Amino acid sequence: MHETPEDMKRLQRLLDDSYAAAGPYLRSVIAAERRLDAEGVVAEMGTMRVMALATTTSGGEPRIGPVDGLFYRGRLYFYSGVGSLRFRHLRARPAVSASVIDGERLQITVHGRAAEVFPAEDRGLESFLIGAYGREAWEDRRSAHSWARIEPHRMITYRGR
Repeated sequence: MHETPEDMKRLQRLLDDSYAAAGPYLRSVIAAERRLDAEGVVAEMGTMRVMALATTTSGGEPRIGPVDGLFYRGRLYFYSGVGSLRFRHLRARPAVSASVIDGERLQITVHGRAAEVFPAEDRGLESFLIGAYGREAWEDRRSAHSWARIEPHRMITYRGR
């Protein structure tokens, strides 16, 4: 776990505020006892999960695709190719949505804005990524990929039985 006590408080506040703002239908599907708390999100996310990330084209059309979702300090990070269409989309229109789904067992969905990050400028993040991928793989990814963090404004979770 890389989250500080402040990260955990911020994450729990986000989860609580998101659930409180949910409409009646969503709350009927995701009863309060089915929600994950901040500790549960950290435990379920571990270091990395495949997540579906949605961006939008200049015409407002959604584009969704799988990415590595890396959970560090209570935020989701992802990468794509330096010149990828995905990063061209989010540089122009940073609003994103992402979901980690494990069948009927688990769902974590976040809505927010993608902020490009440069791991070499953040020793903690770079160390985390080296630990996640291994030094050799990290060296390959470092120059070939652009990285971003999702600054969440909403996060909804569900844990099945």
